[in-house]
Amino acid sequence: MAAGRLPELIAMLRADGYAVYGPQVRDGAIVIDRLEDAQALPHGWAADQEAGTYRLRRRADAAVFGFAHGADSWKKLLHPAHIRLWSARRSGDGFTVREDDDPAEPFALIGVRGCDLRAIAIQDRVFLDGEQIDAVYQARRRGAFIVAVDCAEPGGTCFCASMGTGPAAGPGFDLALTELGVAAHTGAHRFVVRVGSERGQAVIDRLDLPEAGEDAVSAAAEVTDIARSRMGRTMPAGAREVLLANREGRHWQAVAERCLTCGNCTMVCPTCFCTTVEDTSDLTGENAERWRLWDSCFTFEFSYVVGATVRESAGARYRHWITHKLATWHDQFGESGCVGCGRCISWCPVAIDITAEVAALASTGGKP
Repeated sequence: MAAGRLPELIAMLRADGYAVYGPQVRDGAIVIDRLEDAQALPHGWAADQEAGTYRLRRRADAAVFGFAHGADSWKKLLHPAHIRLWSARRSGDGFTVREDDDPAEPFALIGVRGCDLRAIAIQDRVFLDGEQIDAVYQARRRGAFIVAVDCAEPGGTCFCASMGTGPAAGPGFDLALTELGVAAHTGAHRFVVRVGSERGQAVIDRLDLPEAGEDAVSAAAEVTDIARSRMGRTMPAGAREVLLANREGRHWQAVAERCLTCGNCTMVCPTCFCTTVEDTSDLTGENAERWRLWDSCFTFEFSYVVGATVRESAGARYRHWITHKLATWHDQFGESGCVGCGRCISWCPVAIDITAEVAALASTGGKP
């Protein structure tokens, strides 16, 4: 698919009734927001990321997806940070309750990276596979059309290759794009398109795209091979065993001396799903609402039980988060809760590195 036909793809999805969302530049970062047309995509932008560091810079070419992801993930659409569950109005001796409606339009997500695609699959398991189905997530996830993008430019904090989640997009997409003809590649600016569903095939049929030749398929494979070799981080092997063996180690005190318990890592994590509920009413007492908000295991009140907070120290809260993410998540959901996106490293204000913490525990046996 010639890069010039990307606007046609987006226009087609909009005409099919999808609310199209994709990456764009705003306030010095790559953010996910609603797309009216392809011109809003971050053409020619890259992002330099390191522990506690994120900076955009201009590329020397016009790559559309030549950047590592920004702070927000697709979680903010499918599992929103702030949503009203119901509202009530006094009626006679009681209240009339109205549950909020499902989204009017299904989502089309443009530019989903391999790590984020796995994160969506993980949240599907959390919210849809158990006995209790999350109605809000189900309504937003239902009918979502996913256009994935193979990663060509991993960030300095990315470690998806060691988690088996990228840089190539795994299963779960409707269409997957690999961008060619920019950066190290020569030739016309184009995309190799892989089809992952019947819906995706129907879109490709309407676009009437030519079949990719062997040279284009080989070039697409080379893109992800190069990206795999340029990962900025690696998660040490055996992280689950290391963490379970060091739950009482003194290393957590060293972490506590740095950690601000700000919760940034849980807010930017594409798989963290903890929430709280707030009930509000107006001054007249005639109207009430129930809201669901993102919460974090780093907040002091999160582990409040029967008059006391269970995890008072920063070290205890960090230990809980990383141990659940990399170890006990396996027991709960059958896989790791980390997809190797590295957001928690980039957006930690004191540059705590989840991969370095596991490596330190492995090498010191929990002693700082």
